Amino acid sequence: MSETRPQIDARLVVDVTPALIFSARPDGYLDYFNERWLEWLGVPLDALTGWAWIELIHPDDRDEHVRRWQVAVASGSPAISEARVRRASGEYRWMLHHTVPMRDDSGNIVRWFGSSVDIEDLKLAEGKIRSAEKELRTIIETIPAYVWTATPDGAVDFSTESWFERTGLGGGKAIGWTWTENLHEDDRERVISAWREAVATGDPLDHELRMRNAQGEYRWILVRAVPLRDDSGAIARWYGTITDIDDRRRAEEELRKLKDQLYNENIALRDEISQASMFEEIVGSSAPLRRMLSLVTKVARTDSTVLITGETGTGKELIARAIHKRSLRASRPFVSVNCGAIPPSLITSELFGYEKGAFTGAIQRHLGRFELADRGTIFLDEAGDLPPEAQVALLRVLQERTFDRVGGSKPVGVDVRVIAATNRDLDKGVADGSFRDDLYYRLSVFPIHVPPLRDRTGDIPVLVQYLTQRYSANVGKKIRNVSRRTMDVLTEYKWPGNVRELQNVIQRAVILCDSETLVVDETWLQNRRAKETTGSRSLGRPTIREEKEMIESALAGSSGRVAGPAGAAAKLGIPRSTLESRIRSLRIDKNRFRSSR
Repeated sequence: MSETRPQIDARLVVDVTPALIFSARPDGYLDYFNERWLEWLGVPLDALTGWAWIELIHPDDRDEHVRRWQVAVASGSPAISEARVRRASGEYRWMLHHTVPMRDDSGNIVRWFGSSVDIEDLKLAEGKIRSAEKELRTIIETIPAYVWTATPDGAVDFSTESWFERTGLGGGKAIGWTWTENLHEDDRERVISAWREAVATGDPLDHELRMRNAQGEYRWILVRAVPLRDDSGAIARWYGTITDIDDRRRAEEELRKLKDQLYNENIALRDEISQASMFEEIVGSSAPLRRMLSLVTKVARTDSTVLITGETGTGKELIARAIHKRSLRASRPFVSVNCGAIPPSLITSELFGYEKGAFTGAIQRHLGRFELADRGTIFLDEAGDLPPEAQVALLRVLQERTFDRVGGSKPVGVDVRVIAATNRDLDKGVADGSFRDDLYYRLSVFPIHVPPLRDRTGDIPVLVQYLTQRYSANVGKKIRNVSRRTMDVLTEYKWPGNVRELQNVIQRAVILCDSETLVVDETWLQNRRAKETTGSRSLGRPTIREEKEMIESALAGSSGRVAGPAGAAAKLGIPRSTLESRIRSLRIDKNRFRSSR
C-alpha cells in the first residue's frame, strides 16, 4: 500500500519563514507581503497592495527605488535596490530588496517574487569606515608634506588634494605614471630610473628633483617612499611623502656660489702674489711707451677684449695687469695662464675645468681658470700656441659667455674679460690654417703692440738705474752708481730678449758687484751678438742708418708689402710685427715703395 504525500500549503510556509517575502503581478502591482513583513511594518496587507507601499519608503530614497522597480518591470530583468523602510516603531532602517521574475513555458512573466534583508548594521559600519577615512584624509591633509601611495608595481594610486592643487594634476592625472610628465627634462630619466630601481629592489627611496607646479614653475622637491610588506615579506603597498625644498636649494646654491667666489678670489690672489715678481714695473718715458700707455688708459675702463702683441720679454703680462688694475674689475680676480707652458692634451681641462670621473685621475670636480676668473680678468699668454680644440672652446666663451667642463653635460655661464697676448704672427697663423680667423677677429678687438726695448733706447738708462736699486736692496748691497762705459754698452745693445734680458743682466751684475759702482762684463753681451750673427738675418745693425737702408731695400723689393711670403718681413727673416714697429720707429713711409713695382 503506497504512502500518500501530505498536501503542503505554500503560503503557510512563506508566512512562517523569518525572511521578508513579497510578490507582485506581471505589471508590478504588489499584491502579497508575508506575515513577517506585515509584523515588521505594523500595517495590514490591504494598506500595502498596489503602490501603497511607496509611502513607507524614506522620502530621500523613494524616487530612485520606484524608478528601479519600474525599469525592472518594463525590461523583465531582476532588480536590486537599497532603500530605507519605516517599520512599525516609526524607525527607518536600510533594507536590501532583491526581486526576480517567474516565467511560464513561453517565457512570459507570470509573477514577480522578492525578498528584503535588513542591512542597517552594515550601513552603519560603512558609515563609520567612511567617517574614519574622511578623518584620516583630514589628518593627512594637515601634514606639512604631500602624501601619496602606490601599488607594488610603482603606479601611484592616491595623492592628497593639496598635491593636486599644487601641480594642477587633478582628475586622476597624477595617478599611475602620468606624474612623470611634470618632471624637469633634466631630471626625468634619472628620477624614473631611481623609482623603478626602488620598486625592483624594495629599497626605500630618497630623491631630490624638480617638478612643474600649476603656474608652470619648476621647484625642487624631496620625495621619500617606503614599502609596506605583508606577512610573507612581499610588498603590499608603497607610502611616500613630498616636501618642497626649493627655498633650501636656492639658499644652498647661493651659499655655494659665495664659497666658490671666495675660493676663486683666494686662488687668484695667491696666483697674483706669486706672479707679481715676474715682470718689473713699467718704467720709462719714451714716445713709443707713452703711445702704448695711452691705449692702455683708453681701453682699461671698457670690457673690450684686448690682444697684446710683442716680442718675448717685452712685458706683455705687465701691460695686461695694468689694464686690469685700471678697469672696473680691479677688485676681482686676475688669472694668468701661459698657454704655451701647458701640454696640448691638458689645456682644455686647465682652462675650463672637469667633472669628477671625466678621465682617469679625475677624483673630484676641478674648476678651470675661466671659473676662477669669473667677474674678473683672464690673461691668456702665448694664445697663439692654443691647439685647435681649445681655440673652438675659447671662441664659444667669447661669443656666448658659456663653456662646458670636460665630462660635463651642462653649460656653465661666466662673466670674464679676456686679454690675450702672443709673440707669434697671428696673420701668418690664419693664412696657414694653424689659427682660426674667427677667433683672431674676436681676440683683436683692441690690439696693443708692446714696443721692443731696442725701439725705446731712451728708457734704457732709467731702467738700468731702477733695476740696480731694486736688486741691490734685495741682496743688501749699496750700489749708488753705474759706470759710464757700462751705460753706453747697455744703451747700444739691441736687447733681443728685451726687458727680461736686461733684468737678468743687471741682477747678475749686482750679485757680482763688490763696490758702489755697477759694472757689466761686456763679454756677456758680445757672446750674445756672436750667436745672433751666426743665426738668421736680423735687424741688429751697428747704426740706425744701416738698419733703415736695409728695411727700405726690402720694402722696395716687395713693392711696399710687409706681410706675406713675398713681403719685406719674410725677406729680412723677422716677424711682421717687429718690422712694422721698426718702420714706425724709423719713420719710414712704406707707401712710397708701392710705385716702384
